Amino acid sequence: MATGRLGVGETLGALNTALGPGEPVWFKETRARHLRARDFLAPRPALQARFEDGQVPEHVVRAVAGLQGPGVAPVLRCEPTPAGLALQLQRPAVFERVLGAVTAYAAPAAPAAPGPRVVLHCPALRGALGALRLSQLRAVLVADHLARALRAHGASVRLVPAVRDPHMRTFLQQLRVDWPAASEKAATGALRNLPLAELSPAPDGGGLPPGVLGTVCLKEVMRERGCAAGYDPNVDKCLVTEDLLSVLAELQAAVRHWPGDGPRGLAAAPDADGCMALHVVSCEEEFQQQKLDLLWWKLDEQAPRTQKHLVCGPVKAASALTAPEYYDLRHAQVCKAAALKRGRELSQEVFSVLSAATIKFEMLSTAPQSQLLLALADGSISTKGTKSGTFVMYNCARLATLFEGYKHSTEQGLYPAFPPVSSLDFSLLQDEVSVVLGSWAPVGGWDLPSQRPSPPLPPQGEWLLLFNGVLPFPELLSQTAALACAAPGLHATARTEMMCKFLVQLSMDFSSYYNRVHILGVSTQHRGRGGELLGVQGQQRRRPAGPFSPPGASTTPVWSNVCPSPASAGCA
Repeated sequence: MATGRLGVGETLGALNTALGPGEPVWFKETRARHLRARDFLAPRPALQARFEDGQVPEHVVRAVAGLQGPGVAPVLRCEPTPAGLALQLQRPAVFERVLGAVTAYAAPAAPAAPGPRVVLHCPALRGALGALRLSQLRAVLVADHLARALRAHGASVRLVPAVRDPHMRTFLQQLRVDWPAASEKAATGALRNLPLAELSPAPDGGGLPPGVLGTVCLKEVMRERGCAAGYDPNVDKCLVTEDLLSVLAELQAAVRHWPGDGPRGLAAAPDADGCMALHVVSCEEEFQQQKLDLLWWKLDEQAPRTQKHLVCGPVKAASALTAPEYYDLRHAQVCKAAALKRGRELSQEVFSVLSAATIKFEMLSTAPQSQLLLALADGSISTKGTKSGTFVMYNCARLATLFEGYKHSTEQGLYPAFPPVSSLDFSLLQDEVSVVLGSWAPVGGWDLPSQRPSPPLPPQGEWLLLFNGVLPFPELLSQTAALACAAPGLHATARTEMMCKFLVQLSMDFSSYYNRVHILGVSTQHRGRGGELLGVQGQQRRRPAGPFSPPGASTTPVWSNVCPSPASAGCA
């Protein structure tokens, strides 16, 4: 069996190369109705622009059909259709390759070289918790998300500022935001001597306001560095205070002193040439941060040459709430929704986790640069819709309960242990023939005919979950860590909403599959004990016993496994 992780990007690249020079034309199908016949398509209009009369030469079609290479999925057939050149993969072989090394698809692709050094600066964390606005909370959660994504992709990240307010630290812990803390301001001694020589005195010989060390003409800094693009035209003079020097001192320390736990070869870099400062700010903070950028360049010769702003758009809600008030509202709504479903109290730890997940999903599901509209009514926390974080968590509960129920039932002898993936016969998965369902019968047989698996179904649901969920996941992780910083100018963009959209679509696909196909059942031999283990009552299909599930609910979801033989894995 071939080894190595399959990749959507590698497959698309090989397909486009096989067609010859020109712009990329192939794309991956995602809709269920299209996946019934094909996995990739080169549209006819694009082929007409590439080839005379839109007719792809036979040798090109043969080359595509025989495509091989590192990361390239095995091809079953390639043929012209009215829609264009359609390609279908060897789905059993893809199932075998992916499920045989499924953990490799849960992490981003390893970078070819050590990642960049990034100082991730979130000014909103310098204030008091009681004054934290919703737009600032959004910036904090975006910064936390980017830090995790960048580190997963090999970057060395320093988080600034260290949080001094103990109430802010507690609040961040509630939200599961991992951010450094400090008890004192950064020392400003290294920066205090320079302002005495560099700062301009008060105009017209007048005195400076109390606490002001001097002024700096920021327009001169922009002219010197040729970086006016993106800066507000009203940025002019800056009054330098002790507080501003403290902020710069902390940024300066982050650039010059990297922790030893970063990727190898990054911690010892002495200069700032390979470092980028990314300031994640709310739209209200951007103007002040632009002044701080220019002041940093003026007063510190080792300031990073690349400074970018990721500006989070405004957050609009029906009523004015601070971030702590918003958290309290969502926490109360989550508790109420869970109580209505479960009919009993859950632990406060569970409520805290659900509240944090709800808020994060809500804040990250819209592109950071766009305006975010919050729905604060009780109905906004519901499992009925399919676009919310609650719906995603509901399906996470379904999966968790399914796996836990199967584990406990296996320990009790209700189901046989799952065989090694290498022993499964994936050749039984045929494109025109359904997946072998029900090959995992309970020990003792099925209790009632109505509990037997549904008639064989096409492998549409399984393929949809693997092809749209598992296979492209590593590349999605890499894309969420990609910052659009190469373009000239001040601003950067990020795509934090991509992961939220992916989770929503995956939950919809799984929910549809879960509601259509039964996985676990109750045997005659274990009628009483199995019913207690799985919580199955009568012949009705039950929801998983998750935090948003009704009282007494449990799992009767789906296995669709391909066993080497009925005897070898205890399959009936």
